[in-house]
Amino acid sequence: MNAETVRGMLDGIEREHPELYKCVCDETGAVRRHVNVFVNVANSRDLEGVDTALSPGDEVTILPAVSGG
Repeated sequence: MNAETVRGMLDGIEREHPELYKCVCDETGAVRRHVNVFVNVANSRDLEGVDTALSPGDEVTILPAVSGG
């Protein structure tokens, strides 16, 4: 998927995979607290959030938090 920002990538997921989008983002469009979006090896929250720019070749990973005991 080609996108200029993390938000653009999430918008594409919303169009192409709406059920997945609902698991990643809440009803306001914010990334859910328990979900991390990495651009290459950096958490987008530590960058510019959903406004983080994407370049050709960047790898975006959506990773839900995992917990257990």
